[in-house]
Amino acid sequence: MNRTHPLASRLRSGDLLRLGATGLRTRPLRAVLSAAGIAIGIAAMIAVLGISASSQAHLDAELERLGTNLLTVAPGEDPDTGAPVPLPTTTVRTVARADGVDSVSATGEITGVGAYRNARVHRAESNALSVLAVEGNLLATLRGTLAAGGWLDRAPAGYPTTVLGHRAAQRLGVTGAGEQVWLGDRYFTVLGVVAPVPLAPELDTAVLVNRAAAETYLGFDGRPTLVYERSADHLVESVRVLLPRAVDAENPQNVVVSRPSDALKARQAAEESFTGLLVGLGGVALFVGGIGVANTMVITVIERRREIGLRRALGAARRHITRQFLVEALLLSTLGGLAGAALGAGVTAGYALSRGWPTAIPLVAPVGGVAATMVIGALAGLYPALRAARTPPTVALAAA
Repeated sequence: MNRTHPLASRLRSGDLLRLGATGLRTRPLRAVLSAAGIAIGIAAMIAVLGISASSQAHLDAELERLGTNLLTVAPGEDPDTGAPVPLPTTTVRTVARADGVDSVSATGEITGVGAYRNARVHRAESNALSVLAVEGNLLATLRGTLAAGGWLDRAPAGYPTTVLGHRAAQRLGVTGAGEQVWLGDRYFTVLGVVAPVPLAPELDTAVLVNRAAAETYLGFDGRPTLVYERSADHLVESVRVLLPRAVDAENPQNVVVSRPSDALKARQAAEESFTGLLVGLGGVALFVGGIGVANTMVITVIERRREIGLRRALGAARRHITRQFLVEALLLSTLGGLAGAALGAGVTAGYALSRGWPTAIPLVAPVGGVAATMVIGALAGLYPALRAARTPPTVALAAA
């Protein structure tokens, strides 16, 4: 005897996706606003991570160009009085003779001498600029560049000439070589302007004078206040140990040796900790976006009770209703995640371009961001989907 079995209710994947997309298309404004919450959270996190990674890439490139093998030697403090202990006048020569040293140069601050645009400027208006006596090879040791004009070697060492740091030039109103500034009791001719040197930021607000001219016209005593030394990368640590005794054999404890690149790395570490805070704020925004998706789906279930009841009456199983609303929530959050990833990448690229940085977006940021939105979408849509599936057809149709 033949028995007729009812066909099992089925919902193909393609139909499931079309149903979920239809639910979003029927209420486009609500869908856009809900997805926007997700997009803002993802964009915030990707932009913060991307900008941080771009900054790191810029710093790495800068350190690669400038090198991490630069050491500085500065006066230490007297343990009894706390006053700086001046470096010997022979410091540059003794450091140059130390094993492993490739190049060495120095600057010496000239106290009591200000820099002014001309002789008529009041002495109190010094613009907080320092006047430094420098060795001729300073720029080569620092691997610095000139933004305008030339270096001090363009004129004889004893001539009253100067080179300005880029901020010093701005404060003095100097636009290029050939102009004059007032130092001490005479005019000095500007030969050039130094571009910013990240490993020696003290030069940005300095007026640089050749050591011989500084001794002749400005009363420089010949004592350096900061010495710059370079050596091969693999010898940096050993040279770092030798330098205090090379500078002052009797009192090496009065000499301070540091590596400027360490300060840049410390700054980057501080920025990374701040980045963690901003990522946390982006996570909060993402959570708020997930709440928005859940709210939208709950309201959608309430508004579509008649549709749910009708589909149940026509044979749709609970699992089909559950899947339909889960897919709808997933589509909503995924669209928000993709939009947020694109927005975050765009913000990162725009900011990096404006700062002259390379654009670097960690792959884990967009991939992880979109994956996070899918998880949030599933969690946000789970309760509304189960609620819709548990609604009896008769109750849903009667309520409608």
